[in-house]
Amino acid sequence: MHSTLLHTTIAAAKAAGEIIREHWRQPRAVRHKGRIDLVTQTDAAVEDFLKERLDAILPGVGFMGEESARSPIPEGDCWIVDPLDGTTNFVHGIPFVAVSIALWREGATRLAVVALPMLDECFYAERGQGAHCNGRPLHVSGITRCEQSLVATGFPYDIDAHKDRILGWLGAVLPRCQGVRRCGAAAADLAYVAAGRYEAFYEAGLKPWDMAAGWLLVEEAGGRVTNILGEAPRFGDVILASNGHVHQEMLDVLKGE
Repeated sequence: MHSTLLHTTIAAAKAAGEIIREHWRQPRAVRHKGRIDLVTQTDAAVEDFLKERLDAILPGVGFMGEESARSPIPEGDCWIVDPLDGTTNFVHGIPFVAVSIALWREGATRLAVVALPMLDECFYAERGQGAHCNGRPLHVSGITRCEQSLVATGFPYDIDAHKDRILGWLGAVLPRCQGVRRCGAAAADLAYVAAGRYEAFYEAGLKPWDMAAGWLLVEEAGGRVTNILGEAPRFGDVILASNGHVHQEMLDVLKGE
Protein backbone atom coordinates (compact mmCIF):
# COMPACT_ATOMS: atom_id res chain seq x y z
CA MET A 1 0.00 0.00 0.00
CA HIS A 2 1.53 3.27 -1.11
CA SER A 3 1.40 6.24 1.24
CA THR A 4 -0.59 9.40 0.67
CA LEU A 5 2.74 11.22 0.53
CA LEU A 6 3.87 9.13 -2.44
CA HIS A 7 0.55 9.55 -4.24
CA THR A 8 0.64 13.34 -3.86
CA THR A 9 4.28 13.45 -5.00
CA ILE A 10 3.44 11.37 -8.08
CA ALA A 11 0.63 13.81 -8.86
CA ALA A 12 3.06 16.73 -8.53
CA ALA A 13 5.56 15.04 -10.87
CA LYS A 14 2.88 14.34 -13.47
CA ALA A 15 1.62 17.94 -13.26
CA ALA A 16 5.21 19.13 -13.77
CA GLY A 17 5.42 16.80 -16.75
CA GLU A 18 2.37 18.47 -18.25
CA ILE A 19 4.26 21.78 -18.24
CA ILE A 20 7.02 20.09 -20.24
CA ARG A 21 4.46 18.66 -22.66
CA GLU A 22 2.84 22.08 -23.09
CA HIS A 23 6.22 23.64 -23.85
CA TRP A 24 7.35 20.80 -26.14
CA ARG A 25 6.37 22.35 -29.46
CA GLN A 26 6.90 25.96 -28.43
CA PRO A 27 10.04 27.90 -29.37
CA ARG A 28 12.86 27.24 -26.89
CA ALA A 29 14.31 30.17 -24.95
CA VAL A 30 17.78 28.78 -24.28
CA ARG A 31 20.77 30.16 -22.41
CA HIS A 32 24.11 28.62 -21.53
CA LYS A 33 25.24 27.82 -17.99
CA GLY A 34 28.48 26.49 -19.46
CA ARG A 35 29.96 25.70 -22.86
CA ILE A 36 27.50 22.82 -23.45
CA ASP A 37 25.33 23.10 -20.31
CA LEU A 38 21.95 24.50 -21.33
CA VAL A 39 18.98 25.83 -19.40
CA THR A 40 15.56 26.83 -20.75
CA GLN A 41 12.56 28.76 -19.51
CA THR A 42 10.93 25.35 -19.07
CA ASP A 43 13.55 24.27 -16.51
CA ALA A 44 12.80 27.39 -14.49
CA ALA A 45 9.01 27.13 -14.87
CA VAL A 46 8.93 23.49 -13.73
CA GLU A 47 11.26 24.15 -10.79
CA ASP A 48 9.17 27.11 -9.62
CA PHE A 49 6.02 24.99 -9.88
CA LEU A 50 7.52 22.10 -7.92
CA LYS A 51 8.97 24.31 -5.23
CA GLU A 52 5.49 25.63 -4.47
CA ARG A 53 3.71 22.28 -4.90
CA LEU A 54 6.13 20.27 -2.75
CA ASP A 55 6.12 22.89 -0.01
CA ALA A 56 2.35 22.50 0.13
CA ILE A 57 2.78 18.73 0.49
CA LEU A 58 5.37 18.96 3.29
CA PRO A 59 5.45 22.52 4.65
CA GLY A 60 8.82 23.62 5.95
CA VAL A 61 10.91 20.86 4.36
CA GLY A 62 13.89 22.22 2.43
CA PHE A 63 14.12 22.34 -1.35
CA MET A 64 17.20 21.60 -3.46
CA GLY A 65 16.58 22.20 -7.14
CA GLU A 66 19.10 22.09 -9.95
CA GLU A 67 18.42 25.66 -11.04
CA SER A 68 18.46 27.24 -7.57
CA ALA A 69 20.74 25.08 -5.40
CA ARG A 70 23.41 26.99 -3.48
CA SER A 71 25.39 23.85 -2.66
CA PRO A 72 25.92 20.48 -4.39
CA ILE A 73 25.37 18.67 -1.08
CA PRO A 74 21.96 18.33 0.63
CA GLU A 75 21.67 20.39 3.80
CA GLY A 76 19.38 18.50 6.15
CA ASP A 77 16.02 17.01 5.17
CA CYS A 78 14.89 18.29 1.78
CA TRP A 79 13.30 17.61 -1.56
CA ILE A 80 15.98 17.05 -4.22
CA VAL A 81 14.60 17.98 -7.63
CA ASP A 82 15.73 18.00 -11.23
CA PRO A 83 12.88 19.83 -12.97
CA LEU A 84 14.00 18.81 -16.46
CA ASP A 85 16.67 16.14 -16.62
CA GLY A 86 17.84 15.96 -20.22
CA THR A 87 17.60 19.66 -21.09
CA THR A 88 19.79 19.19 -24.17
CA ASN A 89 17.42 16.44 -25.35
CA PHE A 90 14.48 18.79 -24.75
CA VAL A 91 16.11 21.55 -26.81
CA HIS A 92 16.62 19.13 -29.71
CA GLY A 93 13.18 17.51 -29.48
CA ILE A 94 14.44 14.15 -28.21
CA PRO A 95 11.91 12.59 -25.81
CA PHE A 96 14.35 11.25 -23.18
CA VAL A 97 13.52 13.92 -20.60
CA ALA A 98 12.54 13.42 -16.99
CA VAL A 99 11.18 15.10 -13.89
CA SER A 100 13.11 13.72 -10.92
CA ILE A 101 11.92 14.15 -7.33
CA ALA A 102 13.53 12.62 -4.24
CA LEU A 103 12.69 13.14 -0.58
CA TRP A 104 15.99 13.14 1.31
CA ARG A 105 15.72 12.40 5.02
CA GLU A 106 18.38 11.42 7.56
CA GLY A 107 21.06 11.01 4.92
CA ALA A 108 19.17 8.83 2.44
CA THR A 109 16.41 8.98 -0.17
CA ARG A 110 13.13 7.85 1.39
CA LEU A 111 10.80 8.46 -1.55
CA ALA A 112 11.47 8.82 -5.28
CA VAL A 113 9.52 9.69 -8.41
CA VAL A 114 10.93 9.87 -11.94
CA ALA A 115 8.37 10.88 -14.56
CA LEU A 116 9.10 10.68 -18.29
CA PRO A 117 6.30 12.87 -19.65
CA MET A 118 7.02 12.43 -23.35
CA LEU A 119 7.07 8.64 -22.97
CA ASP A 120 4.05 8.41 -20.60
CA GLU A 121 5.94 6.55 -17.89
CA CYS A 122 6.18 7.30 -14.19
CA PHE A 123 8.59 5.36 -11.97
CA TYR A 124 8.28 5.58 -8.19
CA ALA A 125 9.40 3.99 -4.95
CA GLU A 126 9.30 4.28 -1.19
CA ARG A 127 12.09 2.80 0.89
CA GLY A 128 11.16 -0.73 1.89
CA GLN A 129 8.08 -0.82 -0.35
CA GLY A 130 9.53 -1.82 -3.73
CA ALA A 131 9.62 0.11 -7.00
CA HIS A 132 6.86 0.51 -9.58
CA CYS A 133 6.14 2.02 -12.98
CA ASN A 134 2.62 2.98 -14.02
CA GLY A 135 1.23 0.66 -11.36
CA ARG A 136 3.39 -2.34 -12.23
CA PRO A 137 6.12 -3.72 -9.93
CA LEU A 138 9.67 -3.23 -11.15
CA HIS A 139 12.47 -5.79 -10.96
CA VAL A 140 16.03 -5.58 -12.22
CA SER A 141 17.03 -8.07 -14.89
CA GLY A 142 18.36 -11.54 -14.17
CA ILE A 143 21.30 -11.33 -16.61
CA THR A 144 24.47 -12.56 -14.92
CA ARG A 145 27.26 -11.80 -17.41
CA CYS A 146 28.50 -8.54 -18.91
CA GLU A 147 28.69 -10.04 -22.39
CA GLN A 148 24.89 -10.35 -22.30
CA SER A 149 24.36 -6.93 -20.71
CA LEU A 150 23.18 -3.64 -22.13
CA VAL A 151 25.08 -0.91 -20.32
CA ALA A 152 24.25 2.80 -20.15
CA THR A 153 26.49 5.74 -19.41
CA GLY A 154 26.53 9.52 -19.58
CA PHE A 155 29.03 12.30 -20.08
CA PRO A 156 29.47 15.24 -17.68
CA TYR A 157 29.21 18.81 -18.93
CA ASP A 158 32.85 19.47 -18.00
CA ILE A 159 33.82 16.79 -20.50
CA ASP A 160 37.32 18.15 -21.06
CA ALA A 161 38.25 17.42 -17.44
CA HIS A 162 37.10 13.80 -17.73
CA LYS A 163 37.75 12.97 -21.40
CA ASP A 164 40.66 10.55 -20.99
CA ARG A 165 38.94 8.62 -18.22
CA ILE A 166 35.62 8.45 -20.10
CA LEU A 167 37.31 7.20 -23.27
CA GLY A 168 39.24 4.67 -21.23
CA TRP A 169 36.04 3.33 -19.68
CA LEU A 170 34.34 3.11 -23.07
CA GLY A 171 37.32 1.26 -24.49
CA ALA A 172 37.09 -1.23 -21.64
CA VAL A 173 33.29 -1.63 -21.52
CA LEU A 174 32.45 -1.84 -25.24
CA PRO A 175 34.26 -5.15 -25.95
CA ARG A 176 32.90 -6.74 -22.76
CA CYS A 177 29.15 -6.07 -23.08
CA GLN A 178 26.34 -6.45 -25.56
CA GLY A 179 26.07 -2.73 -26.20
CA VAL A 180 26.39 0.76 -24.69
CA ARG A 181 23.64 3.37 -24.67
CA ARG A 182 23.78 7.07 -23.81
CA CYS A 183 20.31 8.64 -23.64
CA GLY A 184 21.36 11.88 -21.94
CA ALA A 185 19.23 11.80 -18.78
CA ALA A 186 20.69 10.03 -15.75
CA ALA A 187 17.35 9.81 -13.95
CA ALA A 188 15.92 7.90 -16.90
CA ASP A 189 19.01 5.67 -17.12
CA LEU A 190 18.66 4.70 -13.47
CA ALA A 191 14.94 4.07 -13.88
CA TYR A 192 15.73 1.80 -16.83
CA VAL A 193 18.15 -0.22 -14.70
CA ALA A 194 15.37 -0.60 -12.13
CA ALA A 195 13.01 -1.74 -14.90
CA GLY A 196 15.44 -4.39 -16.16
CA ARG A 197 16.01 -2.64 -19.49
CA TYR A 198 19.68 -1.97 -18.74
CA GLU A 199 21.86 -4.26 -16.69
CA ALA A 200 24.17 -1.44 -15.57
CA PHE A 201 24.73 2.30 -15.67
CA TYR A 202 27.85 4.26 -14.74
CA GLU A 203 28.71 7.94 -14.85
CA ALA A 204 31.07 10.52 -13.38
CA GLY A 205 30.13 13.99 -12.23
CA LEU A 206 26.52 13.41 -11.23
CA LYS A 207 24.88 15.89 -8.87
CA PRO A 208 22.30 14.98 -6.20
CA TRP A 209 19.40 16.00 -8.43
CA ASP A 210 20.67 13.65 -11.17
CA MET A 211 20.80 10.51 -9.02
CA ALA A 212 18.95 10.81 -5.68
CA ALA A 213 15.63 9.49 -7.02
CA GLY A 214 17.02 6.90 -9.42
CA TRP A 215 19.33 5.52 -6.73
CA LEU A 216 16.33 4.46 -4.62
CA LEU A 217 14.49 3.07 -7.66
CA VAL A 218 17.38 0.73 -8.43
CA GLU A 219 17.75 -0.48 -4.85
CA GLU A 220 14.02 -1.01 -4.38
CA ALA A 221 13.87 -2.98 -7.64
CA GLY A 222 16.52 -5.36 -6.28
CA GLY A 223 19.62 -3.77 -7.75
CA ARG A 224 22.82 -2.33 -6.30
CA VAL A 225 24.37 1.15 -6.34
CA THR A 226 27.99 1.85 -5.34
CA ASN A 227 30.92 3.98 -6.35
CA ILE A 228 33.50 2.32 -8.60
CA LEU A 229 35.44 1.14 -5.58
CA GLY A 230 32.40 -0.90 -4.57
CA GLU A 231 31.68 1.32 -1.58
CA ALA A 232 28.52 3.17 -0.57
CA PRO A 233 28.45 6.17 -2.90
CA ARG A 234 28.59 9.78 -1.91
CA PHE A 235 27.41 12.61 -4.10
CA GLY A 236 30.26 13.48 -6.44
CA ASP A 237 31.57 9.91 -6.73
CA VAL A 238 31.62 8.00 -9.99
CA ILE A 239 28.62 5.74 -9.55
CA LEU A 240 27.77 2.28 -10.80
CA ALA A 241 24.17 1.07 -10.65
CA SER A 242 23.38 -2.46 -11.75
CA ASN A 243 21.08 -5.44 -11.43
CA GLY A 244 23.51 -6.73 -8.79
CA HIS A 245 24.41 -9.86 -10.76
CA VAL A 246 26.94 -8.10 -13.03
CA HIS A 247 28.08 -5.55 -10.46
CA GLN A 248 31.44 -7.05 -9.55
CA GLU A 249 32.32 -7.77 -13.18
CA MET A 250 31.44 -4.17 -14.10
CA LEU A 251 33.55 -2.87 -11.21
CA ASP A 252 36.47 -4.92 -12.47
CA VAL A 253 36.02 -3.61 -16.01
CA LEU A 254 35.84 0.02 -14.89
CA LYS A 255 38.89 -0.43 -12.67
CA GLY A 256 40.80 -1.96 -15.59
CA GLU A 257 41.10 -5.45 -14.10
